Amino acid sequence: MTDFSVLDLVPVREGGSVGDALTAATDLAKAAEAAGCKRFWVAEHHAMEGIAGGATSVVLAHIGNATSTIRIGSGGIMLPNHTPFQIAEQFGTLDALFPGRIDLGLGRAPGAGPELQRALRKDLHRAAEMFPQDVVELMALMKGEGAIHPTPGRGAEPEFWMLGSSLFGAQLAAKLGLPYAFASHFAPDHLDAALELYRRDFQPSEACEKPHVMAAMNLFVADSEAEAEYLASSQLQAFVALRTGRPGKLPPPRENFRDSLPPQAQAMLAHIGQASAIGTPAMARDTVESFVARTGADEIVFGGSTYDPAARIRSLELAMDALQPLRAVA
Repeated sequence: MTDFSVLDLVPVREGGSVGDALTAATDLAKAAEAAGCKRFWVAEHHAMEGIAGGATSVVLAHIGNATSTIRIGSGGIMLPNHTPFQIAEQFGTLDALFPGRIDLGLGRAPGAGPELQRALRKDLHRAAEMFPQDVVELMALMKGEGAIHPTPGRGAEPEFWMLGSSLFGAQLAAKLGLPYAFASHFAPDHLDAALELYRRDFQPSEACEKPHVMAAMNLFVADSEAEAEYLASSQLQAFVALRTGRPGKLPPPRENFRDSLPPQAQAMLAHIGQASAIGTPAMARDTVESFVARTGADEIVFGGSTYDPAARIRSLELAMDALQPLRAVA
C-alpha cells in the first residue's frame, strides 16, 4: 500500500498577494490533513515573485499551528543557501513546537544566479560542493556532537530526507541510509536509474532500516478530463514562462493552452509532464497506480498549482477518494 502527500510551492497568483498565497497554503494543508494525506511539504525558492515559500521554516510554523496531525516539512531546504547550524536551530524549533511531526528534506541545487549569491553572501557553487559534509554536520549537530550545541536543535528528531533529481542525491541517500524523494514531477529523466542505484547501494542506518522511496507527481483532477486540463494550464503556462526566461506570478487558466503552443514547447511540456495525473478521478487513479507499479514507490507526493486555490483542494479530495484502494492504512 502507498502513502500520499502534498508538495506546495505557495504560489502567488496574478492579481493576488503573498498574504493570499500563505492563506491558500494553510487551507490546502488543512484539507490534506482531513483527506488523510501523510505529509505536507513546502519547497524553498528565492527571488521569484510567483513563489512565497522562501522563508520555509516560518511558513511551516504557521501551517503547523493550523493543523494537528499531518507531518509538515521541507521539500526541500536547499542546504547550500544556509549553514548547517542555522537549519539545526530552525528545525530544532519546529521539532520543539510540533514534536513527532517534522520532516527535514534536504537538496543540493543552489538554483541561483550571481545576484542571489550576492544577496545571500555565499558562493553557492562552492557550497554545493560541500553539501555531503554539511548534511553530516547538520545531523551531528542535532545529535549533540561537536563543540557547539544549537539551542533549539540539540536533541531534535526531525525525519531527515534526501531530495534529488539526479544520481547524486540517490548515491548520498543510499550512503547515509536516508529515505529518498525524487523530483520526477519536473525532472523525470533519471528517475528509474536513480531509484535502482539507491536501492542497490542502500546502507541501513538508525534512521532507516531499508530503502524508502517517495516520488513526486503533478495532480489535476476534476469531473471531466477537459476541466482537469484547463486547471493544469496555469502551471503549464508557468513552466513555459520559466523555461523561456520569463518567470512570474501564476497566471489564470487558458482553454486549449497546449494546442496554442509551437511543437517544440508542446514536446517540452510532454517531456516534463511524464509524472502527471490529469483527468477524472478514475483516470488519475489508473495513472497513479501505473506509476507506483513502475517505480515501486512507498509514497507519492502530489504537486500541482492551480489559479483557484479551491480547485486544488477539490482536486486533492477527488483524488484521495479515488485512491482509497491504494492507500496505506494509518
